[in-house]
Amino acid sequence: MPRETGRTLVAQNKKARHDYQIGETYEAGLVLTGTEVKTLRLGRVSLAEAFATVDDGEVWLRNVNIPEYEFGTWRNHAAKRSRKLLLHRKEIARLAKETEATGKTIVPLSIYFKDGYAKVEIAVATGKRDWDKRQSIAERDANREAQRALRARNRLGSGRR
Repeated sequence: MPRETGRTLVAQNKKARHDYQIGETYEAGLVLTGTEVKTLRLGRVSLAEAFATVDDGEVWLRNVNIPEYEFGTWRNHAAKRSRKLLLHRKEIARLAKETEATGKTIVPLSIYFKDGYAKVEIAVATGKRDWDKRQSIAERDANREAQRALRARNRLGSGRR
């Protein structure tokens, strides 16, 4: 059986990019059980309320909802258990140092399979205030309008020759 290659996205935390200002991102491996992997391959996971913490030199992913595998037996996993993340020691130290500052947290941005292994993209983030969110929406709308105007101008300009 050939090995799986490439990157297959399972879930994205779209709310994180809206609610937080994203800083440095990291790719971490996940310690999972067999039924969790099977559920992930079906695309059933929720990152909506998830966050990560650094405890005793280890990084833990908390509040990720991976529902029980429907064909599992009595050895099925708990849906919202804490899952260990696999990072290099220097990355863990950097995360611990950055999250000591007030207002910073570690949020998962996406879960995906990379070359057959489950990975999570995490980022150090700062919470946005309501006016920051409104400002981000206004910037996005302004950029969208500018792109529309450029496309319309290019369409009109190319037809004159």
